[in-house]
Amino acid sequence: IMDNLSSHKAPAAREAIEAAGATLLFLPPYSPDFNPIEQAFSKLKAHLRKAAERTIHGLWNAIGRILDLYPPQECANYFANAGYDAD
Repeated sequence: IMDNLSSHKAPAAREAIEAAGATLLFLPPYSPDFNPIEQAFSKLKAHLRKAAERTIHGLWNAIGRILDLYPPQECANYFANAGYDAD
């Protein structure tokens, strides 16, 4: 399930997804409530603001530390909150 970013609509993206045996579905335009990644990005941005890193190296290190704050169950909850079955 992808948003409508232009690179998501590239033929190569469709081919790779279908070659893996998956079905490609697009979200309706302007529908962040249905996109689980938006919730994860919200958390990431809040932690990045708090970290207040001002260098590229510091920013990448902060992102690495922050990603450890996403346990699998929380990620499953993002999908459930967006209306998807996380199983």
